Amino acid sequence: MLKRNERGRALGLSVLAGCVLMALVHPAAADTPNCKTMRKINVGVSVSPPNVVHTSPYVAKALGYFQKRCIDATILQFEGGQSAAAKAAAAQGTALVSVSEVAVGHGLKVQQIWGLAPRMPQAYMVAADIKTAADLKGRRLSATGGGVGGFNWRMGREVLKTAHLTVDDAHFLASPTAGRLPGLVVGKIDAVSLHPEGVYLAHQKNPGLHPLVQLSELLPNYMYNAYGASTDWIARDRALLRDTVAAMIEANRTMYRDKAKVVPIIMEATKRPRDAVEYAVDVLTKHCVWSVNEGFDPKRTQWTIENSVANGDIDPKKKPTVDPVINMAFAKEAVEAAGGHVTIGNCKD
Repeated sequence: MLKRNERGRALGLSVLAGCVLMALVHPAAADTPNCKTMRKINVGVSVSPPNVVHTSPYVAKALGYFQKRCIDATILQFEGGQSAAAKAAAAQGTALVSVSEVAVGHGLKVQQIWGLAPRMPQAYMVAADIKTAADLKGRRLSATGGGVGGFNWRMGREVLKTAHLTVDDAHFLASPTAGRLPGLVVGKIDAVSLHPEGVYLAHQKNPGLHPLVQLSELLPNYMYNAYGASTDWIARDRALLRDTVAAMIEANRTMYRDKAKVVPIIMEATKRPRDAVEYAVDVLTKHCVWSVNEGFDPKRTQWTIENSVANGDIDPKKKPTVDPVINMAFAKEAVEAAGGHVTIGNCKD
């Protein structure tokens, strides 16, 4: 039988071993500081349910990256980054959401503070009998994600332009974002931009569906997705916003480095099967879609502003410069809070 001091020593070793085990199983929990209070924030995602590319906040929350920075994050889902609800959340400072150069050009007092995904991951998927952009004339194109002016509408317009067609040459149909894939599969729509997991599932359900063009090849300089906030909120709560972004930068880096750890989290968030999620993660990491640092390139932002002016989305007289659109100083602060600059494979943004 162990003596009292021996029993105490054994108990102490047992507790220590348990703590070490918890740190190995839940590394974020081991880093959690003694927070006097948890700072609350709403973080928006642009699609309901989210696409794989949008799941950085889910990964940050599940792995404790928010918690260790004393942040209690609530994730909100919107029907498109340019939807009325998302724009209102940005303007009112009620959620950290996707913000575009168009919003700034329209006078909204918002600013991009971190580029979640600089490059577009989508393919423009079409029905089997559509072989060229000219074949889109008179067809039913998706306008999910905000309707007219939303992402799908804008991308459809870009594809039509390659065949010297306008939006008036096709029929744009608005519907919930969740209806994009099933609508294409059953023939209710003839063309839609799909994320990699959607491309994978579309081929499974209807092998005749095929990509007409990869959007990143059609518009290689287009700035795809950046989180932003109202300028008043940035001035008032800079530390909270900085730490929230730092947590998501850490999540992005984990998605590059530890696919096995993040796939179950992404499956739960997106409601997509494992094979589709794994395929999408491979595509996103291979093509450096997710940022690993600030995610901003002033030249990319400038090109996107000029594109929006050329398309009539921004009044030339109200065209913003790069500085009001992106807050590079803020993004740099967030990167430093996440541990400084890194390069993962060929990915440096």
